[in-house]
Amino acid sequence: MSDEDSRHQYPLQLLEKALEKTGVKYQLTPTDKILLQSKALKQLKGNREVSVVWSMTDEQREEEYLPIRIPIYKGLIGMRIPLVRKADEDLLKYVQSMEKLNLFSPLSGHDWPDTKILQANGFAVVTEENYEQLFTQLAAGKGDFFPRSVVEVWQELGKHENLISESHIALHYPTAMYFFVNKNNQSLARLIESGLEKLISSGEFEQLFLAAHQQSLTKAELDKRRIFRLDNPVLPAATPLARDELWHQPKSPD
Repeated sequence: MSDEDSRHQYPLQLLEKALEKTGVKYQLTPTDKILLQSKALKQLKGNREVSVVWSMTDEQREEEYLPIRIPIYKGLIGMRIPLVRKADEDLLKYVQSMEKLNLFSPLSGHDWPDTKILQANGFAVVTEENYEQLFTQLAAGKGDFFPRSVVEVWQELGKHENLISESHIALHYPTAMYFFVNKNNQSLARLIESGLEKLISSGEFEQLFLAAHQQSLTKAELDKRRIFRLDNPVLPAATPLARDELWHQPKSPD
């Protein structure tokens, strides 16, 4: 979502390995322009320029697009570490209840499923269309914290020296980031799903996941945080929550 956005590296690795497992010849070509999430999804829906998008799921997206229901981040996209201004390092240190946490305003993308989840859990969310502007808005005091996934937050912090990770709490809600294809592209969906299932069976999925994210998980020290569990009213009923092998199970003191 910006020139310096490096969050695409792991999903691309996973997609490449999944397609390799199918034995089918393919070529991955990135779009030649930066696309906001809403624009990328619009292009996918119209079957123009974009054939695969990875994004967080919700009911509306699963109606409009074809999801490959294997969570590429093993659910950790819903484990959120708050970013705050350096001066607010202990902002949430003494927050013990959702009632108190709701007094603070989180920032979120205006078209992100996260925004609906936060609002449904009682937060007054400050929204912004542009991804990079969310960090700028936080630094300018337009909101109190910006909840970022444990698999994203450390990369992002490296580019925003005026912000830090709040060290006392985390938010968690059940969700998944999937590969999505056009609703009519059943063959591509089957290919990607087949490749991912082969990676899961061989253990390569877990190896790739841990190689990419174990350091982030260790750094997050989730076992030392108060984890606030949020409801996700936009989680589709078809989410494969019963398949334990698809989800990372973080430990928490509660």
